[in-house]
Order: sequence, then C-alpha cells, then structure tokens
Amino acid sequence: MRLRTGRWIVAAGLVASAVSGAWAAAVPIGEDEPVRVNTLSGAYLAARIAESDNDLSAAIAYYRRALAFDPDNRTVQQSLLLGLISQGRFDEALPFAEKLKDTPEVERFSRLALGVDAIRQGRYDDAEYWLKLSLESDLDRLITGLMTAWTRLGDGKGEEGIAFLDSLSGPEWYDLFVAYHRALIAERAGDAATARAAFATAADNLSAAGAAPETFLRALEAQAGFLARAGERDAALAVLDKAESFATGRLTIQALRARIEDGRAVAPLVPDARAGAAEALLNLATALNRSGGESFVRLYLHYAAALLPQSDAILIQLAGIAEQQGDAEGAISFYEKIPTSSPLKRVAELQLGLNLADLKRHDEAIAHLKAALARDESDMRAYLSLGGVYASQENYRAAADLYERAVVRIAEPDRADWNIFYQRGIAYERLKEWDRAEPNFRKALELYPDQPQVMNYLGYSWVDMNINLDEGLELIQRAVDLRPSDGYIVDSLGWAFYRLGRYDDAVRELERAVGLMPADPILNDHLGDAYWRVGRKLEAGFQWNHALALDPEPELKAEVEKKLAEGLPPPGERAKDEPQAGETALPPGTVPLPEGVDGNRSEAGPQVETVSAGHGIHTVLPGQSLWSIAADLLGDGNRYIELLELNPGLRGDPGRIVPGQQLRLPSPAN
Repeated sequence: MRLRTGRWIVAAGLVASAVSGAWAAAVPIGEDEPVRVNTLSGAYLAARIAESDNDLSAAIAYYRRALAFDPDNRTVQQSLLLGLISQGRFDEALPFAEKLKDTPEVERFSRLALGVDAIRQGRYDDAEYWLKLSLESDLDRLITGLMTAWTRLGDGKGEEGIAFLDSLSGPEWYDLFVAYHRALIAERAGDAATARAAFATAADNLSAAGAAPETFLRALEAQAGFLARAGERDAALAVLDKAESFATGRLTIQALRARIEDGRAVAPLVPDARAGAAEALLNLATALNRSGGESFVRLYLHYAAALLPQSDAILIQLAGIAEQQGDAEGAISFYEKIPTSSPLKRVAELQLGLNLADLKRHDEAIAHLKAALARDESDMRAYLSLGGVYASQENYRAAADLYERAVVRIAEPDRADWNIFYQRGIAYERLKEWDRAEPNFRKALELYPDQPQVMNYLGYSWVDMNINLDEGLELIQRAVDLRPSDGYIVDSLGWAFYRLGRYDDAVRELERAVGLMPADPILNDHLGDAYWRVGRKLEAGFQWNHALALDPEPELKAEVEKKLAEGLPPPGERAKDEPQAGETALPPGTVPLPEGVDGNRSEAGPQVETVSAGHGIHTVLPGQSLWSIAADLLGDGNRYIELLELNPGLRGDPGRIVPGQQLRLPSPAN
C-alpha cells in the first residue's frame, strides 16, 4: 500500500556504521525478488527513499535487508513494526512488537500490538498489562483506557470496567467516547439503568458530534438497538430520526430502522469485549481521519481489523483510506471482503466499480456496475457510478442514455436527485446538444438552489456562448462566494471575465485562482493568456512555460507551445481552441463524476442548501463547536453543514475550529 504522509518513527541517527558505502535505488520490488544491496547504510537509505516515494512494500523489503546487517537495530525494527501493521500484516509485526515492548519511543504501538494480540486470544489479564504505557499522550490514555475497561468486562468484571471509565480523566473531547463505551459495557454487564443513562449522555453531546460525527452516529445506532431490545420500539425509532436529521441516507441506520419496524430481532452493535476493543480503535481512527493523518488512521484501523477482520465498519474505513491515498487496488481488496449480509455491501460494490475505472480497467468496471444496476434499478447511485465511468471515457452518448433511464425511474424528483439532472446536463453539453443540456442544469438548481458546481457550470456555459451574460456572471460569482477557496471555480470567474474582454478583472481573479492551485497547468495557461491581453507579455511567457513544466495533457501542451512561439491573435480573432457560437468549453475543474459515491466517503452525507445573501461573521468563542454555533445562531444544529460549505478553510472538518477564528455565516433561516 501507498503512504501519502510522513515517515514512520525514525530516530535522529541510525548507527555509527550507517555512513558511506554503495546503496541501491529504491525501485519497486516484489516480495519474492532479491533485494540487491550490500551495506546497512545502502539498505536503510533505499528503504527511506522507497518510503518517501510512498512504496511501503519496497521499504519493508529494504528494512528487512538492513536487519540482516544489524539484527538488533531498534530504529529499523520500529520502522518494520509500523510498516507491517499498516499493511495488515499483523502477525508478522508481533515479533518486532515483542522486541520493542520496553522502548518508550514506540511502546504506544508495540505494547498496543501485544495488547490486541492478547485480547483476541482471550488473555484479558495479559492485555491489561500490555496496555500500561510509561509515556502517554491524551490520545494514548483514551485508547488504552477504553480498551482496559473492555478487558475487565472480558474477564467477567463489568462493574470494574464501568468504574475504570468513571476514573478516566482527560480533556472535554473524551466525554463522547467515554459515555458511549460506558453504555456499551453496562449493557453487556446487565446494568440496564447505567446503560440507558450513558446512552442518553452520549446522544445529548451535540458539541462533540461535530468533531466526531462517526462515533456520535454509531452511539445513536447502538442506543436505538438497546431500546429496541427493551421493547421500546417508538423510542428506538425516535433515536433513528435524530440520526437521520444529523446525516441523511446513512445505510446502516436505514437497515436498522427496517429491522425495528418489521419487528425483527436486533443484535447488539458491540456484542463482547473483543468487539468493544475494536470499536474503541475504530472510533478514535475515524475521529482522527482528517487531511494529513491517513497513515496513523490506517494503523489504528489495522489494529481494529486484527480483532475483527470481517467487520464491515472497519473494512469500509480502510477502503476509504486506500482511496484517499490513490491505492485503488487496495481499496478493491477491502470492498471485496465486506460480507454480503452487510448493509454497506451495496455501496461497496459501486465503489469497487469506480476503483476498477481508476485502474483503467474500464470494461471490467462497466460490466461490474451494469450488474450492480441490474440488481436494483431504482438505486440512483448506481446510475451515477456507471455514468461517471462512461464520462471518464468521453462516451457521453452512453452516459446521456443512462441518465435518461434514471430520470424515468424518478417519480417525484426531490433535492437528493439534483446530481442526476446535473450529470445528464453535462453529458448533453459535451454532445453539443445545448437545447437538451440547459433544462437539466436549471432543473438541478431548482432542486438544489445555490449548488456551487451547477452554478459554475451553467454560468460559465452562458458566458462562453455570449448569452445570458448578466445572469451567468451572477451564478459564477455566487459559486465563488460559496467556495472562495476552490481554485477551479475562481478560475471560472476569471475566465468568464476573459471571454467578455474584461481583461483587468480576469487577471485579478486568475491570479487568485493560481494562488489557490499553483500546480494546475490549465489555470497557469489561463493566467498567461490574461497577462498577454493586458500587455504583460514577459509574464505571459513565464506562465505558459510554467504550464508546460506541470506536464499538461497533449492537447493543452500543443496549444501552449504554439502560444509561446506565436503569441495570441488580436482580441477580435478567436484562437483555434476557443469554442464557436453555440459550443462551450468545459468549465475548468469540472469532473463529470458521481458526487454521491466517491473515494473519500462511502455514504453520502447530508446535502443542505446554503444561502449566498445576508452573510455575517462570527468569532468563535472558547468551548463552542460548529454544532453549537449553528444551533445558537442559525436555530438548528444540523446547519453546521452550511458552515462547512461557507468556510473552506475548515476542509470539511468541524474539529478545525479554534477560539478567535472568524466564520462566515449564512442567512439566519432557510
């Protein structure tokens, strides 16, 4: 598997012997291929190069070679321990965990591995011993604390497990996790009153819900199951209503609702101590899953998978991490393991098809997604997935025909259907059938007003065709207002100004777009064009040369080379690449792929309308969460999603707010 971020824990220096000497380049190697390197320093440096190149398999092989020269080198052992666990090779990592059990710098991983191994073997006393660390951060203390409480339940001492959690002190963000696991342990220990109270405490902790939404939703799911088993059907369904208001369309919640409404038995979400320890690791991993932390998230998920290798919740998260890191093959392997009985199996099948397409295995992807669609022709996600593969091949006729079938299936379109109409509009626009494309974009906006992608596409198309100019610019500007940090949408505004001959305005916006996305060749090319039009020809040449250095597509490369050789034609003459009347250029950054099924999350989150007028500014106060701000200032905590939309600096993560930060606010009411 590939790593996007960071390197594993490595001491400042290796050993005195790791100095000069020949070393091999870290080229990709198979597990059975010999590692041709003849010195410790060569093997170590090759491993580090492979690691920095995100080739962990090669890095592990080189680290093993390094150990052949120096079997007791703890730095190399640390890297091997973490690399093996991150690849799911847990049993191979255990000998290194044993060797490093008393090394403070890595005991948070070595002793945790030994504790996980003891739990899965039912040796709970041993597990509690291994979960005692000499050096603990707040995160370590919470992980080991939750798992220790579960080991006591596993040893038949449920009351002691509850008491241990009661003694677990830490920062405020502990509260949701402690309350949730207190409820789970109490139910398993037969203490229904304590479980009921703890579930209620977790469900009422809305301030923590925004920072750890996955854990909050699993707590609600577990609470509903608890109430259903107690015969309190209506109360259980009310809890699920609360979960739906927080995140609509969650498949596990929908499946649980169906079981409760049908009167079928509901099994506990966390049935025993082994599952409880895995749940603790899963909860903390999902809470940590933010940009830049994928490597450590994956570690904790693999610890959890060592305890519950068939857990659909763990597998779906591992697949998502693999997708974030561009490892389509790894993602497919996880999706394939999700049990057929899981409510997540359907979305796993669709994601699997999209990953096949990412690997350029288009025929397999299409056959796979066609079969998935045939099993349920009412599932709009299946149409979006298959249509996205067609679009990636520029087979827009097949995509348009598919979306026509989808629309026939929609009796009464609602907000959730906006993307079907949007994608159908893109397909017809690419086919140069604007009279059929435009009504679809308008319908998408009717269903989902102020959807930035739709506004960007429709507005840009109008401006590019020199029609509806005022309305088109207004749409693009509103899209920019909602996504001010989206370089592609800002580029659309700048390019619209360029098409209208407003070159000074174009330069201003295109400079901002390139500042947001400096490594995109299209944006740099656009800025070069704008510079040329305002007479800054030296800077234009620089931008065009920079665009070439960014490895553009062949067509763009040829256009840029022509401009470097000849410049641009006079403003009154359209360049060869500019669309003619009635033909539009694809808005920069537009990717006609499904939005409801993607590589970052396997379940579509809530889609809440945002408002472009009446914005205010709020300064975050100590103790406030995104949820509490939405509840206090907008009248509904669920509108925290709007705050995420309006404040791209949060990167979609409610946990990024800090006291003193200024947030843009939507209008007070929908």
